[in-house]
Amino acid sequence: MLQFLRLRFKFTFLCLAIFCAAAAADEIRLKNGKSILADSARENGGRIEYTIGDNAYAIPKSLVERIDAGPVEKHVLPTAEIPAVQARLETDSELSVRVIHGGRIDAAALKSVEEEGVADKSAEANFLAAMFEEKQNHIAAAARYLETGLTYKPNSALLLEHYAAALLQLGRNAESLSYAERAAHSKPEAAEAFMVLGYAYYQNNRNRDAIAAWKKSLALHPDDGVQQIMAKAERESAAESEFHEQESSHFVLRYEGGQAQDSLRSEILRVLETQYGMLQNDLGSSPRNSVSVSLYTDQAFFDVTQAPAWNAALNDGKIRIPISGLSEATPGLTRVLRHELTHSFVAEITHAHAPAWLNEGLAQLEEPRSITAVGRRLAALYASGNQIPLNQLEQSFQSYGAAEATVAYAESLAATEYIRTNFGMGDLARILKRLGEGEPIESALRNTIHAGYAQFEVDLAEYLKRTYGQ
Repeated sequence: MLQFLRLRFKFTFLCLAIFCAAAAADEIRLKNGKSILADSARENGGRIEYTIGDNAYAIPKSLVERIDAGPVEKHVLPTAEIPAVQARLETDSELSVRVIHGGRIDAAALKSVEEEGVADKSAEANFLAAMFEEKQNHIAAAARYLETGLTYKPNSALLLEHYAAALLQLGRNAESLSYAERAAHSKPEAAEAFMVLGYAYYQNNRNRDAIAAWKKSLALHPDDGVQQIMAKAERESAAESEFHEQESSHFVLRYEGGQAQDSLRSEILRVLETQYGMLQNDLGSSPRNSVSVSLYTDQAFFDVTQAPAWNAALNDGKIRIPISGLSEATPGLTRVLRHELTHSFVAEITHAHAPAWLNEGLAQLEEPRSITAVGRRLAALYASGNQIPLNQLEQSFQSYGAAEATVAYAESLAATEYIRTNFGMGDLARILKRLGEGEPIESALRNTIHAGYAQFEVDLAEYLKRTYGQ
């Protein structure tokens, strides 16, 4: 999964609390003079969608005068899975409050700043807007503000770094590369610029260039996260130094000549292309770039990935599969291929912001797999209240032991199977789409299946009891 693309931005601004604000309640002011007090409200496709408790509603935007965000509280930034791109732009509090207030971006104020004709100030204002959107996980919106900012300061290393990172998160890998290269050229003393450049090279399958960029970044500023991803790229390059390539419509297959027979490679690509079409139909979207697939010996697989022993394959942005001893696409290998490709689709749609339980549950559904064999045991587990709560299954399962991972995967499959059975595959796709638009998972659940985590757990327990007994 594309965890390393989940870039976190630190802020040195006086207005940090504004960027990290979380609304306690939103007031929807209607044109008829009345108002609606909601837990949260947002514009989506000509409608204003809002939630009150566990219920979701929508009204035409034409009826709404404005939305006033509720009181805000300071929020601590979460721990990043990779080193942050440090936002070093110095701003004054007056501009930040002018552009961002009431828990939203003031488009009229931003336009007013731009009309003043001061390039630096216009670039700064758009950067502030981009960082606000990025904090909400609205990556596409953040990218648009960064692109506008670059029209005022085209050689700003900071804007270039962040725009390249946003493009990577959006799956626009080829586009990101030129901006990352410009950032490094514009400010060759900036470790962050070479860090982003390394990721851009890596996502464009230029491992040697990525490693060289990361070495420059580390020479300028030591960083454990950069060191770890560089070490992984070095292991990958060593393992694949003698690899060949074979392409199909949507895949680039890498393999060692003596380890993968022609017939096996053809079967693997056939399975992947077939599943690609099925996932397009189920989820309504597909990856922008060709999906990279590497076939390893068992030893090379674990050397490169450092994955736990219970792993049958891995998708960290590239599908990696051990195939030792296989001469044909067995049913087991076919399931693995379908499973891992699903992760590529989920990462693309959600910009790598799907919780692990949803990601892994959907991948199992697509194999296809059912909880029938373990349904009775799961029903008993939920009836006793000893299940792992879903909100504790949002992060990767890679640190789990085999026994704990088995339970985590079973619960994930049960949760997604419940949604598909009761609401349909379309609602699973809509949840992913909402995550990609920046909604937190609980909000996406409430706005789709009308239940937050607490009610979802109750409904899931009842579904298991009703379907499989205790």
